[in-house]
Amino acid sequence: MKIAFIGGGNMATALIAGLVKDGGASVQVHVVDPNPDALERMVTQYGASTSTVIDAAVAEVDVIVLAVKPQQMREVATTLATALAPHLAAGPLVLSIAAGIRGADLSRWLGGYGAIVRTMPNTPALIGMGITGMVALEGVSESQRAAADNVLRAVGQTVWLIDEALIDPVTAVSGSGPAYVFYFLEAMQAAAVEMGLSEEQGKQLALATFAGATELAAQSGDSLAVLRQRVTSKGGTTHAAISSMETAGVKAAIGEAMKAAAARGRALGDELGAD
Repeated sequence: MKIAFIGGGNMATALIAGLVKDGGASVQVHVVDPNPDALERMVTQYGASTSTVIDAAVAEVDVIVLAVKPQQMREVATTLATALAPHLAAGPLVLSIAAGIRGADLSRWLGGYGAIVRTMPNTPALIGMGITGMVALEGVSESQRAAADNVLRAVGQTVWLIDEALIDPVTAVSGSGPAYVFYFLEAMQAAAVEMGLSEEQGKQLALATFAGATELAAQSGDSLAVLRQRVTSKGGTTHAAISSMETAGVKAAIGEAMKAAAARGRALGDELGAD
C-alpha cells in the first residue's frame, strides 16, 4: 500500500508508526509538511519519502490522509485538487481526520472528488489504543472502504457510521472523550491530596482504578449500570460518593458537556464550510 500524508503532526505520526509496525516493507509512506524537522523525523524513524509541497506525485498513491488542522483544510484541499484532477474517475482514497470538515465541503474543495472517507480518531491512537468513527461518501468503493479500515485499525478500533451527522456525536464521545477522563483523573488526584495522600500516590491510585475498571467493563457481559450497582452497597462508602455526585448533578453535567461538544462540531462545520 502506498500512502501519502498531508501533514506530519501527532496523529499522522501515530498512524504512520502503526502502519509501519503492522505492514513493514509492504507499506510505502510519503509525507508532505512545510516543517523540515518533522520531515527529518519521518525519514529517520519510519523511512518515509518526504516533500514540502503537494505535487502531482501525491496522487500516485492508494490512500491520501489529510492530517492538517481544520482551519487549514480548505487551502490544502484546493491545492490537492490540481493533483487529483486527472484522477477523478479512479483516483486514490482520500481520508480526512479533521474535526468539523464535512464530506460535501471537502469534495467541493477537491473539485468534485468523491472517494472520501471522513474519520474522527482520538489521541490514544498515539499508543495504539485509539478508536475512530468513520463514514464513507458514495464515491468510495468496497476495496477503498477496506483500505480505510486497515489504515485506522493500525492504531486501534474502528466504528463505521451510516450517517455523516453521527460524526459529531462520535467527536463528543470519543474524539473529545480522553480530555474528560483526564479531567476526572485530575479531580481524583486533587481530592486524594486534600485527604492527605501525596500527588504521586493520588495519581497512581486514580490511574490504576480507571484502567482496572475499564478493563473489567470491557471483559464483562454486564451493563455498566449493573457493574456500578455491584460496587455500590446501600449505606456504604461508594453509595455515599455516588449519592453526592447525584445531588451535585454530575451525570447531567457530563451529558450537557458532551452535547456542547457535538454542537461545537456542527458549528465548526458551518463556519469552515461556508463560502
